[in-house]
Amino acid sequence: MKVLGSTSVLLLVFSILFTSCIKRKEPPMSELAMEMVLIPGGEFLMGAEDGNGSDNPVHRVYVDSFYMDKHEVTNAQYFEFCEQTGRDLPEFWGMKEFRSGLGYPNHPVVGVSWRDARVYAEWIGKRLPTEAEWEYAARGGLVGKDFPNGDDLDSSTGNFSSKGTVPVGSYSPNRFGLHDMAGNVVEWVFDYYHEDYYKASPQKNPRGPDKGKFRVIRGGGWHSGKSCNKVHFRNCLLARWVDFNLGFRCVKELR
Repeated sequence: MKVLGSTSVLLLVFSILFTSCIKRKEPPMSELAMEMVLIPGGEFLMGAEDGNGSDNPVHRVYVDSFYMDKHEVTNAQYFEFCEQTGRDLPEFWGMKEFRSGLGYPNHPVVGVSWRDARVYAEWIGKRLPTEAEWEYAARGGLVGKDFPNGDDLDSSTGNFSSKGTVPVGSYSPNRFGLHDMAGNVVEWVFDYYHEDYYKASPQKNPRGPDKGKFRVIRGGGWHSGKSCNKVHFRNCLLARWVDFNLGFRCVKELR
């Protein structure tokens, strides 16, 4: 057996110490695939087919394939981000009534602004979904349905009008394998909001207006009513806003 000299030993120790100090690297695609779902690209009818809502008329949209988180980002995942980057913990951290903190590791993180969500996504090597990607994924390949799993939503298929968040993945996924696309928490998406954007948006891979005052939020949460959980329902908030009913999930480009 070859015996290392003192110089070699010192170099080996230095290499180990140096490696341990390197910032977290993007996980390999095999790991991402385990926590993310491949959403196959395709065309769909985006918006409300019953014509309700002046800001969401039906229009045809095509999106390329992408990966999307199976679940909303959890308290444990966001805590790791804060630990490694020095970023402040969320607004409601440690508050049991909002199930925010390490006592609820698998609950979705809340109290996170759009800006916080964007920085987290970049840190993990991902990004926020566009509004079109989010709705396409939420529909799960279903056509003309109001909810991710069909025509209706009740307490057996989603967490809404309840007393608080539940662990992610507590309800059955939609046909794409995504959990909580209705209920648990509302989710930030990338786009700026404009009520007339659908009337002039590009058909392929729309990314929202170039500028605006508000960012779009999608999907209902535990504190939302049933109608706010419809896959085509749109709402918006200031990018700096934080809320106990609002979280996010991420997507990643297809390589």
